[in-house]
Amino acid sequence: MLKEFCAENFTDIPAAIAKGVKRIELCDNLTVGGTTPSAGVIENAISYAHDHGAQIMTIIRPRGGNFVYNDYELKIMETDLVEAKKFGTDGVVIGCLTEDGWLDEEALEVLIDRAVGLQITFHMAFDAMHTEMQYEAIDWLAERGVDRILTHGGPAGTPISDNYQHLRELISYANGRLMILPGGGVNFENADEVAEMLGVTEVHGTRIVDI
Repeated sequence: MLKEFCAENFTDIPAAIAKGVKRIELCDNLTVGGTTPSAGVIENAISYAHDHGAQIMTIIRPRGGNFVYNDYELKIMETDLVEAKKFGTDGVVIGCLTEDGWLDEEALEVLIDRAVGLQITFHMAFDAMHTEMQYEAIDWLAERGVDRILTHGGPAGTPISDNYQHLRELISYANGRLMILPGGGVNFENADEVAEMLGVTEVHGTRIVDI
């Protein structure tokens, strides 16, 4: 099982890798759900991870709050993605929505185009979508080569076990076209149970290993 560690900046990356972590979602400001870290953090986290056999997924998110971005914010995201790619990031973590809760197709197509050659994760903006839209979103994202969707499967703050049924439905619908990556409330104590209950091979969390 692959345990993806959600890191706030560089601080805990060495300890997480020492505990066996092979992939890291690199963020700043986890109190607001994660924003893009500084160029220095990205560059040095990638260098350290690659020297120690781990991958870096850099979040591309200009601020906390909702996932509806204006043209200036989208340009910021595009620039940050290009810079992270130059530093050698293995992948990026993105998510953009429209005011009515659907995928911001135009913005996502620009970012996906910029991310050619990288892994792409659609982040928990997915959980802000109406449930009935999520299945169509899986279709759209899979068709454009997105590798995985990070989701809690239900409202933030709920135990992930409460969301097993919906997560199973999403996994079944995705049918291997992309990966449904469970996160939010997954930790080193329950990761094995979550993986077994959902039949997944990857899990995500800020406490996915005991450091």
